[in-house]
Amino acid sequence: MTTSLFYPKILKSNTQVFNQILKEKENIGYYNLAIQDFTQTKNKLDSLNIKAKNIAVIGIGGSTLGTSAIYNFLKYSKDNLKELFFFESTDPIFLNASIKELDLKDTLFIIISKSGTTIETISIFKYISSLIMIDKNNCIIISDKKSKLSLFAKSKNISTFDIPPNIGGRFSVFSNVGLIPLYLAGFDINSVLKALKDTYYSFFNKEAFYDKLIHKARTIVQYKDEYNINAIFSYSQLLESFNKWYIQLWGESLGKIDFFGKSQSLTPIGLLGPIDQHSFLQLIIEGKEDKTVTFIKIKNFKDETVIPNISLEHLENLDFINSLKFSDLINEQANATINSLKNKHKNLPLDIIEIEGINEYEISKLMFYYELLTSTVGSFLNINTYDQPGVELGKSILQNELNKNTISKKYK
Repeated sequence: MTTSLFYPKILKSNTQVFNQILKEKENIGYYNLAIQDFTQTKNKLDSLNIKAKNIAVIGIGGSTLGTSAIYNFLKYSKDNLKELFFFESTDPIFLNASIKELDLKDTLFIIISKSGTTIETISIFKYISSLIMIDKNNCIIISDKKSKLSLFAKSKNISTFDIPPNIGGRFSVFSNVGLIPLYLAGFDINSVLKALKDTYYSFFNKEAFYDKLIHKARTIVQYKDEYNINAIFSYSQLLESFNKWYIQLWGESLGKIDFFGKSQSLTPIGLLGPIDQHSFLQLIIEGKEDKTVTFIKIKNFKDETVIPNISLEHLENLDFINSLKFSDLINEQANATINSLKNKHKNLPLDIIEIEGINEYEISKLMFYYELLTSTVGSFLNINTYDQPGVELGKSILQNELNKNTISKKYK
């Protein structure tokens, strides 16, 4: 007698997943960034006595996206900040346009690459080095302590800061990768670290965050074949860079072949409200029911700007919006979108995250929550959440092609 079963694999229990994360915590470094001591790094930075007006962050992917998410969320609500400029793209027109915005003589250049050999980063670094002398007075380098970039820095007496080898790029925002540029720009790193610590203990002590997070992760994986697209609908323009960070974190971590040889795919989409109410919402409402949706709202914008109490000829029928705060309007737009989805799709997996305000604590808490959620989903999926063989394949092909082209040019 022979039988062949093709039943779906039973999901791990919550306890199994949590125990796996506890085991991961011994080797995967990002978890323990929540309980780090930044004092030594702060003292070293203070000793450099950096006076530059602007800060240029040169990196790509995990080296910049998280820092950009926090910076762009907060930059309009903080006073006396140094401006951060992010150099990520090798698009020559964009690169030169960005450089024109800088006074190169009054800029600190922070070069970030864990491997130290990221082609995009080193290409931009070389170009800027051709425009201005890069030395210990206007540059710091953040990399693996054994990388070739760190060796270059030491040969030029440029200050270096480490990226621990057990922290992957997309999980590195709360390491030196993000904390150093944010500290130098003038952000409150103590509030950042407090948010991480509060979230860390809430999860690992199985308090409020644990229940909500593990239930969400289980639901996403339970219905992954039916709802394999995960959309974030962020109701603030300030969260646009957060959306980009989330897309990398989710896509690079969870698009994997699992331990049983099956390809897993949870596709991230980042939407902005109310802009995408007038475009992508149509696809969610009447298109294929294959998406989970998370709404992110800001409870308190601390902005009293109102729609003026005036009438415009032929538009008097819209006077009901007069004297309404813009902050109330955007949240009512979010509520209307949420209710439209609830009415149309009774069983759609939908959740709402409301952050209290626009400050370091809230954005850091949100981002660490998403890192923990990503790890929990990865555990349920039976994948390696922390490698990226698909990305490495593309890097390898690029390097081989560039090497081949360089060699062929030499012999023409």
